[in-house]
Amino acid sequence: MVSTEGLVPITRAYLASYYDKYPFDPLSDDVASLSTQIRSFISDLQSVSPLTEEERIVVEHVDREPPHKLDENMWKNREHMEEIMYLLDRCNWPSMLQQQSTLEGAEIVSTVEQLKDKFEKTMKSLEYFQKRNADYVFNTVMTYMPQDFRGTLIRQQRERSERNKQAEVDTLVKSGGSIRDRYALLWKQQMERRRQLAQLGSATGVYKTLMKYLVGVPQVLLDFIKQINDDDGPMEEQRHRYGPPLYSLTKMVLIIRLFLFLLWALTAAFLGYRTTDELFILEKAVNVYATECERFIKFLGEVFANAPFFISAEEVGAAESSNFIVGVYLRGLPICTCRKNDDYKETSIPAGKTHEVVLLVDSINSYIAWDFSLDQSKLKLRLTAFIESRVVRNVQDVGFSVEYTNSSGEKILILPQRRCESDQGNFCTVMAGNYKLIWDNSYSTFFSKALRYKVDCIPPVVEPAPDEEVPSEE
Repeated sequence: MVSTEGLVPITRAYLASYYDKYPFDPLSDDVASLSTQIRSFISDLQSVSPLTEEERIVVEHVDREPPHKLDENMWKNREHMEEIMYLLDRCNWPSMLQQQSTLEGAEIVSTVEQLKDKFEKTMKSLEYFQKRNADYVFNTVMTYMPQDFRGTLIRQQRERSERNKQAEVDTLVKSGGSIRDRYALLWKQQMERRRQLAQLGSATGVYKTLMKYLVGVPQVLLDFIKQINDDDGPMEEQRHRYGPPLYSLTKMVLIIRLFLFLLWALTAAFLGYRTTDELFILEKAVNVYATECERFIKFLGEVFANAPFFISAEEVGAAESSNFIVGVYLRGLPICTCRKNDDYKETSIPAGKTHEVVLLVDSINSYIAWDFSLDQSKLKLRLTAFIESRVVRNVQDVGFSVEYTNSSGEKILILPQRRCESDQGNFCTVMAGNYKLIWDNSYSTFFSKALRYKVDCIPPVVEPAPDEEVPSEE
């Protein structure tokens, strides 16, 4: 049994000691004061005329507390910014504003266009942060996964999932879905990503059958991602430290959105503001929000990039010991151990012969996967200076193909033979039966080939049941 003495698990207390090194400078006092002023303007506008149903919905959101999860707040900020940019787009301006031709009207138009530019820039920063963070988390987790067909399958699973998610969004947009509908779907998809990450740690759902093939994954890493959704898990420390400023920004952008929404509905009231301070306060609020939001995003990006659970295996280094134990260290502290996984087989294929491996597939939608290479160092020892280049090429590769045999004995070529030094791949079966992987050295007259390979048949991945509970995002 592997000793775990001296190992440090990734806990909330462990993360707290890390976050102590990254305090966030408080938001500008203008965030609170300007939010209060604009909220007062909103109250005045609400008294002008009864609210429509859509206006009441936005008012209700302003009166609620922001979401507790950091991710959800990020998506809410994006949603409100996009709603604001929609209002600020010239084609959606009130007709009376579009028709302004006076000097004062031109100043208002210029101000509105500048506000839109501010939100577009901030929106791009937030989108980039979300994408970079999502890719970074996944790629870092993958550095701890076996670097063979098992890791390839997990990547393919994610790529298929992301393509399907984008197709869902495209379909919704084409059908006329609103901005609110689209962001409801985007948040649902983000929840699904978090659920799949948790499933990877707990070996359930889509990873239930695949996980048994992930020998060598640090258990501490699996424990961490399994707990990522827990209300009082390690991520709660992150919410406790950095949630309050983000909540204030979420509230501020929603207040700005509501103010513009009501102004657009009451065009005459908006034009009346050109001789008052309200438009100046709105412009100042947008500038403060954009500045503070981008500062927070940049800060959080740095915190995430250096967080203990995001440091890659390559970055911290893996030291292999004589008893095949790999220790992964963080800042000099071991955070996990795992047994080195090395279940490759080796064989020598004589000249003029083939090597075959037969896999029995019981279920369709199983994966046939392989990873192989020739040991060139052993081959080169047999070479002499007078061997022709044509012969040398024959020494350096091997033919590889896959064929299928059904219950009647009929053979079907699944993968035509190609000659290569190494290859890694997989395919999903559409028929049950025998699948034969063939390494062909029959064209070689003089030289045997040293083959190192790993093959497997992975049963169908089990999708989660429709009524399976979806855990919270973080």
